[in-house]
Amino acid sequence: MKCIICKSENIELKKVDEEFKFDNDIVLVNTEVLVCNNCGERYYDRKTIQQLESIKEKIEKKEIPFENIGKVLRPRVA
Repeated sequence: MKCIICKSENIELKKVDEEFKFDNDIVLVNTEVLVCNNCGERYYDRKTIQQLESIKEKIEKKEIPFENIGKVLRPRVA
């Protein structure tokens, strides 16, 4: 397989965090996808897309509990 962006053949299966944004929150969903090691382009198969869509729907319906893993802070500048 060649990357459609940079034409590299250096593509491998990797665990990545997919980000979903909801209001001021970011939800990280760990998944495995093919990634180009040259430019970072990700390739999703149909099963992975369906799993991510299902997780996103459950998040929107507040059906999934969350684990806090950190915070994002913004300085108050006068």
